[in-house]
Amino acid sequence: MTGARGDHEDIFSRGFICPKGAAIGELDADPDRLRRPLVRRAGRLEEASWDEAFAAVREGLAPLLAEHGPQSVGVVLGNPNVHTVAGGLYPQLLLGALRTRNVFSASTLDQMPKHVSSGLLYGDANAIPVPDLDRTDHLLMLGANPLDSNGSLCTAPDFPGRLRALRRRGGRLVVVDPRRTRTAKLADRHVAIRPGTDALLLFAMVQVLFAEDLVAPGPLAEHVSGVAEVRSLAADFPPEAVAEACDVPAEEIRTLARELAAASQGVVYGRVGSTTVEFGTLTSWLVDVVNVLIGQLDRPGGMMFPLAATGRRERPARPGRGFALGRWHSRVSGYPEAKGELPTVALAEEIETPGEGRIRAVLALAANPVLSAPDGDRLDRALAGLDFMVSVDPYLNETSRHAHVVLPPPPPSRSPHFDYAFNSLSVRNQVRYTRPVIPLEADRLSESAILARLVLCVSGHGGDDPAAVDAMAIEGTLGKEVADPASPVYGREPAELAARLTGVDGPERRLDMMLRLGPYGDGFGADPDGLSLEKLLAHPHGIDLGPLRPRVPGLLKTRSGTVELCPEPLAADVERLRRSLADRPSGLLLVGRRHLRSNNSWMHNVPALMGGTNRCTLQVHPEDATRLGLADGGLARVKGDGGELEVPVEVTDAVRAGVVSLPHGWGHARAGVRLSVAGASPGVNVNQLFDGSRLDPLSGTAVLNAHPVRVSPSLQH
Repeated sequence: MTGARGDHEDIFSRGFICPKGAAIGELDADPDRLRRPLVRRAGRLEEASWDEAFAAVREGLAPLLAEHGPQSVGVVLGNPNVHTVAGGLYPQLLLGALRTRNVFSASTLDQMPKHVSSGLLYGDANAIPVPDLDRTDHLLMLGANPLDSNGSLCTAPDFPGRLRALRRRGGRLVVVDPRRTRTAKLADRHVAIRPGTDALLLFAMVQVLFAEDLVAPGPLAEHVSGVAEVRSLAADFPPEAVAEACDVPAEEIRTLARELAAASQGVVYGRVGSTTVEFGTLTSWLVDVVNVLIGQLDRPGGMMFPLAATGRRERPARPGRGFALGRWHSRVSGYPEAKGELPTVALAEEIETPGEGRIRAVLALAANPVLSAPDGDRLDRALAGLDFMVSVDPYLNETSRHAHVVLPPPPPSRSPHFDYAFNSLSVRNQVRYTRPVIPLEADRLSESAILARLVLCVSGHGGDDPAAVDAMAIEGTLGKEVADPASPVYGREPAELAARLTGVDGPERRLDMMLRLGPYGDGFGADPDGLSLEKLLAHPHGIDLGPLRPRVPGLLKTRSGTVELCPEPLAADVERLRRSLADRPSGLLLVGRRHLRSNNSWMHNVPALMGGTNRCTLQVHPEDATRLGLADGGLARVKGDGGELEVPVEVTDAVRAGVVSLPHGWGHARAGVRLSVAGASPGVNVNQLFDGSRLDPLSGTAVLNAHPVRVSPSLQH
């Protein structure tokens, strides 16, 4: 593959492609990508056949599982899993076969607060509403910079174009961010808030809505409980009480609330800058609280719930089982579980600390926590001491270099594509599927086959055909469906349904099954106009399934069957927020940033994406630079809880005074890494400034923004 261009006939993207997509040819052909498995022999990683690699996996895991049980194995899931077909189909099967509770993912470094707040509000941690971008007339964004990130918990091709269209139709864009980002420059109003105080700002807006009689939930009111309790909690957070802490004038806070309430189709949206902070879950909760109170949740132009083609078919409204936190705790520090995961910051101590239940082996699926998690130096040492480690990764990077077996998936051009994750976060319901552009070579395995064989290895069936994993998944799903009176295949024979599935392999047959059983599916013949894999393949540019539409109360799974606006765990955490009103930072606060041409650490080995503004610099406001004696282009020493770094200074008023900014995903200078382009411009790892002790307690998410640091001129000359 040499290049890529946008598909102007695509029903959703209309040909939009970001710089990362345009550079996929270089990513695909990167000479540093691994083509064959690596197996550690006599301390060295050497190329091996696939059979040799999986034999090594069985030989490494079997005795550990036999002697120490499943809790001796930790599984780490990286962000790339949500971008691949295999990542959407196999990790849960692997975890089910392994039966370990030591599961860690990128979510506790990013979005877990939104999952937790959604779980508590709606009873489903994956019921995440998104702004109805194409119909809203007032968008208030906190900690989001989609002109560089193109969204994330909001799938919207050409996010910049959609924001410009909002303004062209007379709408209003307000950005709350301590940095004047590219998105903030586009906004009608930019509020340069003190980092980490978004929850205080939102609570003050809630107080204004109640105090000025602006609460109007509309038709949603009959499906909401807990409004009076929220009003009582908000009484302690009037604008005057939070103004100094937020560094936002009280009257400006009132204006934000009034304008939002007056908008016919207004919406609040928060992203990573508001989740990776000390009060990330409270902030995520309050985003939805505001949307409920102004009547803009589950309403066109407001915050709405997408309905993915492979999602669960809608059922009659009824109470559910709800969502629980802390069903188990980590062994060493006692961190509570959230959504089946433990905080990634706990991984190192779970490996290092002796005793029953110690993690002795790690399976890392597309994960590089040495760069992405706090205190990578400690985790680096911990991984080096493991009894066994497997990495599924196309590169020998800062984490996979410790593996005893590295299993490289093929490049994007030789892999199918279906958005299992992002269709459930899309601003319009739509679906598409793409088969591999280039056939897979005979000496490579698909990512699906790699993960399926891993499932067999941990199940004790390492020599079996990986197709057996897909067959078992199909059998299990159809068995449940035919026993469910609400299913379109209720009462039918699973074998008969399985025989009707199409597709060239197991993953395609599973996709066909999910499409047919899904909300737009043909129900295995019940609806001739419904979706199936065959129909999807006949529409290579995708199928438009229509604009987002109201889904409450059908999607609710809370015990009460309502939107539980004031869940007990969140109400209890408000006291911690109340105490923070007295806190004032004594020094500088560090925030991260994202580059348009970078996706975490993945793409730093692509030459086309490693120039221009994609630089690892410490952004410092001119007033702070003068006060601290820092010069543009000079070196600064930055010190945090976990360590210190020396980094080039970029003096700019794009950050507010009292704030400094370092991008994440850099720090490619460790020995044994095979990333030649990234290694030539390694930068520094911002996460090394954090020791992992600062967490949002409800979600276990690491505090990566609004982190106090000390900055001084470097002693180097």
